[in-house]
Amino acid sequence: MIKDGDFVAIFNSIHRVMEAERLLKDKQLKILLIPAPRALAADCGLAIRYAEDVRGEVEGALAAAGLLPRDLYRKNGDSFVKIGDENEQA
Repeated sequence: MIKDGDFVAIFNSIHRVMEAERLLKDKQLKILLIPAPRALAADCGLAIRYAEDVRGEVEGALAAAGLLPRDLYRKNGDSFVKIGDENEQA
């Protein structure tokens, strides 16, 4: 379940999302591998969900490992807002 305010990271491939999951779980960060929401149309079908309280740690770890997601969204009510493009909704 994706709660309002949660972040959803979409990656280019299943390999990258699985590598990102392993990295973040090794760091014991509170993340969850989820089926990508249909509204976001992920190529690999999986995404990583995390909450605001671990956002900095998650994104910092992904950046340090060269595993930044293709797209990042935040759940806002019934829709998703693309981060970096907050004026448009998915």
